[in-house]
Amino acid sequence: MGDQAGTDVPAFVLGLIQESMMQSVSISVLTICGIEELPGHAARSVTHVLSVIDPETPDPEAFGTYAPHDRTLLRFHDIIEEKPGMIMPQSGHVEEILGFGEKLAGSCDSRTDGHLLVHCHMGVSRSTAAMMTLMAQAQPDASEDELFHRLAMIRPQAWPNSVMIGYADAYLGRKGRLSAALTRHYGRQLQKDPSIGEWMTELGRAREVEMALY
Repeated sequence: MGDQAGTDVPAFVLGLIQESMMQSVSISVLTICGIEELPGHAARSVTHVLSVIDPETPDPEAFGTYAPHDRTLLRFHDIIEEKPGMIMPQSGHVEEILGFGEKLAGSCDSRTDGHLLVHCHMGVSRSTAAMMTLMAQAQPDASEDELFHRLAMIRPQAWPNSVMIGYADAYLGRKGRLSAALTRHYGRQLQKDPSIGEWMTELGRAREVEMALY
């Protein structure tokens, strides 16, 4: 998330980056986090929330302490291959994310700024893919690599779900460029922390690790 402990980006610089990323929809603060981090954002004037959680996970109680906000909830698993009893990210899920983005754009005249929080279970994969989708939608002329650099500033550990990015690429007419930039992003993440490759392989995401190596 943008103000996460451990980021090397000065707060004022990150603020300028975030504001420029979503100014077209009047959102000035972007946050990506996991469920356990949600209570820490209750007092931060969150105006819009996109929740992406497992179908069996209870709705986080933390939102009961938030000020009134606009929230969309999606439920599917963080996988990239079909698994029995689990729900893959589907094209319809990404359509819903884009619909959320369209609502942001449609309501921008009613506010001067806003705070968008996107979360999943750990704030690493589904939420970062969703935020990337919203950023690419809001900035159709921004280069794909620049968008991923900005995503990494907001959430340094970002490892977006490749299936979700693939659907977003197609819907947004990026012609494969978003998925290609994702591969380069994976490579940078592995250079920074090779252990993430082992972690993702253990989670059944070896194909994404292999993408970064070619």
